[in-house]
Amino acid sequence: MAVKKILMLVGDYVEDYEVMVPFQMLLMVGHDVKAVCPGKKAGETVRTAVHDFEGDQTYSEKPGHNFALNFDFDAVDPAAFDGLVVPGGRAPEYIRLNPRVIEIVKHFGAAKKPIAAVCHGQQVLVAADVIAGCQCMAYPAVQPDIERAGATYVGPNETFTNAVTSGNIVTGPAWPAHPQWMRQFLDLLGTKIEA
Repeated sequence: MAVKKILMLVGDYVEDYEVMVPFQMLLMVGHDVKAVCPGKKAGETVRTAVHDFEGDQTYSEKPGHNFALNFDFDAVDPAAFDGLVVPGGRAPEYIRLNPRVIEIVKHFGAAKKPIAAVCHGQQVLVAADVIAGCQCMAYPAVQPDIERAGATYVGPNETFTNAVTSGNIVTGPAWPAHPQWMRQFLDLLGTKIEA
């Protein structure tokens, strides 16, 4: 298997599972994953938040872990990466305001490189204008953004365990979708796992 270089865009209060689990899964299969945050360097951390579904009108939020960054945001050359991951949580709503984040995401979109976004991560894809014409999943509160960006919103199943691939982009509604979301992202990367 060819090792792929994956860029992960995060920020403070990224959803805990949505950053930790994909980061570890991609490392587990042998890929080189660089997690970065605007304004931060390798060795610094971002705070995470655990979002859970407990019967309320929206998710609940609890403190998560600190997640260690392993690459400097200012050193990112998107041309050196094979794929992009954008986790959800509260981070996407403000990292999308960073012009360099938008420039990076636009590179992946224009080059048709694999992009994986989950939950609220699609807010970054909307801001970068890379989902027009795609089918796209997200946390239901992001549906209006997706539709206004010219994409077709695909709703989650009852357990939020589904994901959808549309061209070079795979999206999921929330962390319960990790198995489907990451499987489809690995397919886009050309990664084969044999039992």
